[in-house]
Amino acid sequence: MKRFCACLLSAALLLSLSACGGEGEASSSDSSVDTSQEEVRESETATLTLAFYPQQSLHPALSANRANLTLAPLLYEGLFAVDGSFTAQPVLCESYTVSPDKLTWTFTLRGGVTFSDGTSLTGEVAAAALELARGEGSRYSGRLSHVTSITAGEGTVTVTLDEPNGSLPLLLDIPLALGAGERPVGTGPYLLSENGEEAELTARENWWQARQMPADTISLKIMNKSDEMIFAFDAGDISLVEVDLMGTNSLGYSGSYETWDYSTTSMIYLGFHTRAGLCQSAEVRKALGRGVDRESIARITYATHAVPSALPVHPDSPMYDRWIASQLSYDPEALVKELEALGAAGRELVLLVNTENMAKASAAQWIADQLESAGMKVRVDNLPFEEYISALEAGRFDLYLGEVALTADFDLSALLASDGALNYGRWQDEQTDQLLAALAAAPMDSREEAASALYAYLGQRVPLVPVCFKNNSVLTKWGKLSGLSPVRGNLFYDLENWVIS
Repeated sequence: MKRFCACLLSAALLLSLSACGGEGEASSSDSSVDTSQEEVRESETATLTLAFYPQQSLHPALSANRANLTLAPLLYEGLFAVDGSFTAQPVLCESYTVSPDKLTWTFTLRGGVTFSDGTSLTGEVAAAALELARGEGSRYSGRLSHVTSITAGEGTVTVTLDEPNGSLPLLLDIPLALGAGERPVGTGPYLLSENGEEAELTARENWWQARQMPADTISLKIMNKSDEMIFAFDAGDISLVEVDLMGTNSLGYSGSYETWDYSTTSMIYLGFHTRAGLCQSAEVRKALGRGVDRESIARITYATHAVPSALPVHPDSPMYDRWIASQLSYDPEALVKELEALGAAGRELVLLVNTENMAKASAAQWIADQLESAGMKVRVDNLPFEEYISALEAGRFDLYLGEVALTADFDLSALLASDGALNYGRWQDEQTDQLLAALAAAPMDSREEAASALYAYLGQRVPLVPVCFKNNSVLTKWGKLSGLSPVRGNLFYDLENWVIS
């Protein structure tokens, strides 16, 4: 958690400061009024207020509005939750069984759970919610693309796959909603109330978890346009916002605020054209990987809103093998020696990057400078996104700096499988395909061994070089909230530990 002080305060904040400075001192006869006003101010500062776009859907699987989706963990729960170490924790699922071939999973639902309208959580309801989540238009259809059927039983729901997956619970942190409407009810700790132009969330008395929430009522600030979020937060009208501070077209916020970073699965990586040019050679690719100064890129280019990683898995994950990572560390002296030994020094490389993202463009230039200092010639092609994708698809590159949002099981198939949709480097390798499949099929309690086998092999063949994993951030006004421990997909994780000042 860090503090950021902007150079300029918003106009709304300046106006509020002006209003506080009266022309004369209050007399003793005004003391009761002053005390009353102070009590009102204290009451106001103790309120948690969040943004809400009433003209947009609140459905956790079908909505496209980011602010409304931020509210989802307060209203809905999934079979599982994924914690900060990317481990699946049971929520609405009490237990599960899986077939030996890892194709059929049966989840037993927790008993006594109801939605906020009193409807019981049953196998039929859970199956319908998951079916909707894997359908067209759902945010979760991609991760459920290997699901062939979802069936309901007595207090159970069974998911059948067309490919083995030993870590399916990591993909089932999908919020379950009752129905497909724009305001479906959920099993979470709060329920939504709307009355004309006003809306709020109220803590449920019959929530099955029965944990004490820090606020009985959460106020909702009505929003209509995207840029209203900036003004509302700067003026203190809403308590927090979620933002990717290093994202393309990231909104700017002013004033004095605190940031609460949380880990994501968004990986920044250096890709190679493995079928043409100098980077056809695994030895050259491995040598070039020595020129990636991950620590500096994460600290400077990404302003510490990223975590350096030598492996294609987040360092917070139990699958991260630190010994293998240590063998792939930044080593500029080894880079020079290996390039000279390979006869690659002085050769030219073309490095593609999307110029619309300043952090990525800066990181690409940083890598180019490191390689040039080792004797290479690097031409950085900064391209708008559409041209960048076209160049990748056409293979007009030696290197490219990319970003991919992985699923919580850190499946690399899209990037590295022979038929991967994001395999721009044309990597075709039977051993990689086998290792990817072995990791996917590995049971939850033995994934580390399969992951290490994959990462060790990739460290030798080097079809790509991981750089870092981005953080996202929750911004709160300075001193107003404490105890936050956000995780990917849930800013309100362990909400009962929050303190609202």
